[in-house]
Amino acid sequence: MIIYLVLAIVIIGIDQLVKYQTVAHLALGESVTAIPHVLSFTYLRNTGAAWSLFEGQQTFFTIITIAAVVIVSYLLYRNRHGHWLFLLGLAMILAGAIGNFIDRIRLGFVVDMFQLDFIHFPIFNVADMSLSIGVLLIFIYTIFEDRLKGTQYAK
Repeated sequence: MIIYLVLAIVIIGIDQLVKYQTVAHLALGESVTAIPHVLSFTYLRNTGAAWSLFEGQQTFFTIITIAAVVIVSYLLYRNRHGHWLFLLGLAMILAGAIGNFIDRIRLGFVVDMFQLDFIHFPIFNVADMSLSIGVLLIFIYTIFEDRLKGTQYAK
């Protein structure tokens, strides 16, 4: 279980570092092309959830995030000898939730910066990616759980 907690801490650190660099080097709303027609860095402040849903509902997000962190932490502990795919998904969800929670508590908004230029998609951050990948891993684990039970388990 320690490796998953360390991974979560590393992801939180990367998330906070990228957000710090974004705020330090870009003006609010400024965009810098990283890969032409593919990826830009655009500094936005998001007071809502994904796609700016529920904007300005900080108390709601605080309660939901604390509940999510408690539940995911419990699941990580309870399933500490479970399949690595499930544990990895939980660790990534934990990291994403905490990464954005730090912003909400510290700044009152979440710093977003990654903009996909080849499709119309909301601007996002490392914590958002971690949450999304974590949910996807748990979804994959759930679909293939019976087949995966015969594979290597994390100890």
